[in-house]
Amino acid sequence: MLIGVPKEIKNHEYRVGLTPSCVKELVKHGHSVLIQKYAGDEIGFSAHHYIAAGAQIVETAEEIFARADMIVKVKEPQASEIALLRSGQILFTYLHLAPDPAQAQGLIASDCIAIAYETVTDVRGGLPLLAPMSEVAGRMSIQAGAHCLEKTQGGSGILLSGVPGVAPANVVVLGGGVVGVNAARMAMGLGANVSIFDVSLNRLKEIDAQFGPQLTTLYSTTDAIEVALASADLIIGAVLIPGAAAPKLVSRQMLKLMKPGSVLVDVAIDQGGCFETSHATTHEAPTYVVENVIHYCVANMPGGVARTATLALTNATLPFVLALANKGWQQALHDDVHLRNGLNVCQGKVTHAAVAKDLELDYFTALEVLN
Repeated sequence: MLIGVPKEIKNHEYRVGLTPSCVKELVKHGHSVLIQKYAGDEIGFSAHHYIAAGAQIVETAEEIFARADMIVKVKEPQASEIALLRSGQILFTYLHLAPDPAQAQGLIASDCIAIAYETVTDVRGGLPLLAPMSEVAGRMSIQAGAHCLEKTQGGSGILLSGVPGVAPANVVVLGGGVVGVNAARMAMGLGANVSIFDVSLNRLKEIDAQFGPQLTTLYSTTDAIEVALASADLIIGAVLIPGAAAPKLVSRQMLKLMKPGSVLVDVAIDQGGCFETSHATTHEAPTYVVENVIHYCVANMPGGVARTATLALTNATLPFVLALANKGWQQALHDDVHLRNGLNVCQGKVTHAAVAKDLELDYFTALEVLN
């Protein structure tokens, strides 16, 4: 199979779909790889590294899309990239379609096979291709939030850890999944007072057993969140419903309960955000203020630590890329229900139930389109 990796074009996005190590594995299995010039330069993967691994370097994204049987990316295709997709071409990347009807319609019209990292599953019910970036984003959310709390950034001027004789900051994490636990771990490591909310009592019990009394676990209700907002310095939005739009847990009215200069970091922004006042921002202009509360809603947070993020992501994606290349997409999806759960759009049909529901589109099961 001929596999193509274009350079990412989203604002300040430096990650790359395949590392030279991945290329070497694919070439060993008899496949050919096209890498767009400069695709990995910003994170230390130069053309020299890719050529040594067996890849061919090409100048333009247009050539990548025109020649490759499968496109491997990191972020969702931008409008100019969607226009290049061909009928029957495999697209393997993050999609986050539920809050993005324009992208969904573009993929449907392209007649491509679009497989989303974020809905591939595993035997434990987890999301193995979302988890690495959730770990990165969860940890980064505390770094970003701590920076935003600085007075020079418009924040309230609070140090997360406090100092002897001065109380630490109060950090509230909404969601006890991978993002939430990694955010809580970082915040506790810095010495903050941390509370984590979830609607699953079983999950709260697991978190309590893991961290003990150092972390406060709370069942998530609107009333409980309102109480927490009044004393919170930093709120992390970490809720996830796989494939679906994130629920809005904090309304604009609820922001008025918060102290001026407090900070919201919405890690769920890729799925539409879990705060009513959230809208996607970029690394170039990461924050804005609503009701005297700073909002940090960067839609590609892990792009800020692109080398670490690329290595973590490709460690997880490579086995699936190999399966698709070795078997072809139809056989690979037939053989692996977990990879099949990643199929979101297939030759004009929406094949993920949550995406179809949120976008009010007709739904077809993956098996229907494969048979």
